[in-house]
Amino acid sequence: MRVRAVERAVRSRWYGWLRLEDGRRLLLSGDAAKWVREGEELELRTRKRSRVLDWDEFELFRTDGTPIWPPYARHLEHPRQGFSGRVLYAYRLVAREARFAYDFEAIAELEQFHYASDHATVALWQCPGGEVIAANTRPVCPQGEARLKEIRGSTPASRFLILELAERLPFEPRIVGYLRLDPPIPRVHRRLPDGSVERDIRERVFPEDWFHPTFDLKDALAEAQIEGELEEADWRELSGRVLDRVETAAARIARVVVHPDYRSDGLGSLLVRLALEWAEARRVPEMRREKHLVCTIAQMARFHPFFEKVGFRYLWETASGRPVLAYPLTQEARERLERFLREDPVAREHGGRLYRPRYGRATPLPAPIELKGVAKAYRSTLDLEALPEGLRAVLEAFGVRRRVVERRVLRGASVRFEPGSVSVLWGASGAGKTTLLRLLLGEPPDAGEVRRPQARVVAFLPGEREPALGERAVLEAVFDRLGDVTAAIEVLNRVGLSDAVLWRARPKELSTGQKERFRLALLLAERPALLLIDELAAHLDQATARRVARGLGQFVREAGITLVAATHRPEVLEALEPDRVVYVGYGSVWAEVARRQGPGVDSRR
Repeated sequence: MRVRAVERAVRSRWYGWLRLEDGRRLLLSGDAAKWVREGEELELRTRKRSRVLDWDEFELFRTDGTPIWPPYARHLEHPRQGFSGRVLYAYRLVAREARFAYDFEAIAELEQFHYASDHATVALWQCPGGEVIAANTRPVCPQGEARLKEIRGSTPASRFLILELAERLPFEPRIVGYLRLDPPIPRVHRRLPDGSVERDIRERVFPEDWFHPTFDLKDALAEAQIEGELEEADWRELSGRVLDRVETAAARIARVVVHPDYRSDGLGSLLVRLALEWAEARRVPEMRREKHLVCTIAQMARFHPFFEKVGFRYLWETASGRPVLAYPLTQEARERLERFLREDPVAREHGGRLYRPRYGRATPLPAPIELKGVAKAYRSTLDLEALPEGLRAVLEAFGVRRRVVERRVLRGASVRFEPGSVSVLWGASGAGKTTLLRLLLGEPPDAGEVRRPQARVVAFLPGEREPALGERAVLEAVFDRLGDVTAAIEVLNRVGLSDAVLWRARPKELSTGQKERFRLALLLAERPALLLIDELAAHLDQATARRVARGLGQFVREAGITLVAATHRPEVLEALEPDRVVYVGYGSVWAEVARRQGPGVDSRR
């Protein structure tokens, strides 16, 4: 039925209401209510006849059919494939517009991990007594519980899309990412290679009314000051007036933030894809005009390709030197964008591409590694003389006296490792996996032959051979070895250290699991031909170990690095997708080609 909204109220992002001409009241989020103009005609669907309709008791549309309420939500599965294309595991997720107070509190906590956050504290909280406190998590108030007031850096026009784990382990976060969608910024100028600035470049490429009128509170404040209204005008009323003017055919992705532990699994790209769907289907943020274009201004796009993986094209640098990328939603936008990339002299040079991988390929092994008839034993003398007399007597009671202990670990072992392959050493503790790695590293056998071509070899054998962590910050240490910051970030991302805030940390500030991943990054930064790892991911939880193993397996194959890793963890074996599994035990070694099953989804992250 057709209804008319005669009053709106926005108490917070998560609470608002509309009063209709017939006296009924519709309860909905403030982020949806703020975009309905007073006096606007709407389409209401409900089976309830009550005077107050709660969130789940109605549907609301604009007269052209654009949905306003309930907010956008999608249940989806996010499969993660290995190098072979087989699905290793999958996330079950809910993508939905933020609508509850705890959604925005989770957003505030995630915001502190954003690459480009300008604030040491990212949210404002209000205590029951009226005091406003800036903090990243809920502060303690003397009078009672604080309530979130606002997320710093956002505007009244911002809309938030969150990514929630529908299935999670008890220790996993509920919300693992969010995206903020805004109207376009009022003006965009281009900095040319010679340093000169071309004003209003955006309106040269696309129609001006795609970007105007947009949310421009600065101009509204200036107008209010000129008219002498500012002292009397309530801030909410002023924002409401500006929101009522907004009617653009473009949207801007202002933030994409993924929990640091989940960034290596493509959730950033997934959020961007969902935002495109959200903008196209719902016409967000203001829900008034068909959207032709979604754009973003993101400095970090130079160092991470997830926007371009989705299909965004690089356009230009802003006057302040930040890259602008865009995704066309309509054929008209696509044609205009392609014409610009084809005809503009500067754009022709870059062809719409910003990010280029920099790590490249390592110098590979020139030939296979071969072990032929190898034997290896370890001999030690058991001497009780150094023990106190009382302890020596206890051991002697068990029959332990001075003796020579000899343990034969390998007997006539033969195995071959091909250049560029990934091999996993599998066996119980003490079976000889570490011994085999020592032989590959250069320790001589007692008998037989180890043929290893001359090449750069690095190894991580905990307690025996480990890369020194040093004192330098994480990013600095990896950069020093590679000499290229983009390549350094590629390596850190692949080993599961994808948090830019963490990159400035010193080794002493890292957890045990983070130190293990940092050591992997330092080894990869050597661009080795052969990488040897004992007990890969030993200090990581199951979900993180799986993510790190998957990323490492893909990375070494792309770079042409030969990897031999020992592990006893099934999830690591599965995620590495080895070319061969080398079984070690009872003095023997035998290898078999790894059996890769079909594309079944394992949802146990």
